[in-house]
Amino acid sequence: MAGTVARVTEITARSDTSFEDAIRVGLERAGRTVRNITSAWVKEQKVEVSDGAVVAWQVDMQVTFVLDE
Repeated sequence: MAGTVARVTEITARSDTSFEDAIRVGLERAGRTVRNITSAWVKEQKVEVSDGAVVAWQVDMQVTFVLDE
């Protein structure tokens, strides 16, 4: 019987630029440790505010990767 098994792990990533950059940074970093990433679900987005201005963007993601045979 053929099939695949995947695992989901949760990561948090942060950027000084944007949510999109935080996602990219998180996936690039996860990709250095985990192989076969197939998708990511952004569960939550947060910003850090200082003196009324956004100074950091953060995402909490669930990253899915397929396990090696």
